[in-house]
Amino acid sequence: MRVGCPKEIKNHEYRVGLTPGSVREYIAHGHEVLVETGAGAGIGADDNAYRAAGATIAKTAADVFAKSDMIVKVKEPQPNEWVQLRDGQILYTYLHLAPDPDQTKGLLASGVTAIAYETVTDDRGGLPLLAPMSEVAGRLSIQAGATALQKANGGRGVLLGGVPGVLPGKVTVLGGGVVGLHAAKMAAGLGADVTIIDRSIPRLRQLDDIFGGRVHTRYSTVEALEEECFSADIVVGAVLIPGAAAPKLVTREMLSGMKKGSVLVDVAIDQGGCFETSHATTHAEPTYEVDGVIHYCVANMPGAVPVTSAHALNNATLHYGLQLADKGLKALVDDHHLRNGLNVHKGKITNRAVAEALGYELVEPKAVLAA
Repeated sequence: MRVGCPKEIKNHEYRVGLTPGSVREYIAHGHEVLVETGAGAGIGADDNAYRAAGATIAKTAADVFAKSDMIVKVKEPQPNEWVQLRDGQILYTYLHLAPDPDQTKGLLASGVTAIAYETVTDDRGGLPLLAPMSEVAGRLSIQAGATALQKANGGRGVLLGGVPGVLPGKVTVLGGGVVGLHAAKMAAGLGADVTIIDRSIPRLRQLDDIFGGRVHTRYSTVEALEEECFSADIVVGAVLIPGAAAPKLVTREMLSGMKKGSVLVDVAIDQGGCFETSHATTHAEPTYEVDGVIHYCVANMPGAVPVTSAHALNNATLHYGLQLADKGLKALVDDHHLRNGLNVHKGKITNRAVAEALGYELVEPKAVLAA
């Protein structure tokens, strides 16, 4: 199979779908790899590094899309990318379709087979291709929030760790999954007063054991959300319903009870955001203010640290990517975890959460693959 890797074109996105190390693995499996010139510049991998790994360098993204059987990316295809996709081609990348009807229409019209990293599963019920970026985003959320909290950036002017004789800043984390865990680790490491809110009692027990009392845990109710958000300097939105739009946990009305200059960091923004007042921002203009509260809603947070995140992502995606390259669509038939990643196939929606969020008829993956 010919595997193509175009350069990412989303605002300030420096990650790359295939590192030179991943290219070597595809080559070792007998595949051809076509990489757009400059695709790895953001991680310090020039064209020569890709040539040394066995790739052919393409002059344009159009060449990659036209000549490849499978496209491997990081972020969802942009409008001028999805029009280049075609029937019979495999797209393997993050998609986040539930809050993005335009992209969904574009993929349906193209006839492409689109596999979303964020809905591939594993035997433990986890999301192994989402997890590494959730780890990065969770840790980054505290860095971003602490920076936005500085007075010169519009924030309250609070140091998260405090100093002797001065109380530390307070961080509230909504959601105790992978993002929430890593956000709490970073915040607690800085010396902040941290509370994690979640609606799973077993998960709260796990978190309590993990942190050994260094972080507070609280069951999610409207009262708990209000009390913790109103007292917080930073609120991290870390809620995920796999494949579906994120629930709006913090309403516009609640902002009036929050501290002026406090910060909301919406890590769920790829799935529409979990704050009612959230809208996607970029690394070029990461924040905006609503009712005196700073919002940080960058939709590709890990793109800020591409060396770390691109390698972490490739470590996770390579195994399934090789399956797709080796077997084609048969890989989806053989592996139900990979099949759970199938969101679009030949003009049909094959993911239940996406179908319900956007009002499409669901076609079961097994049915379309058998056709």
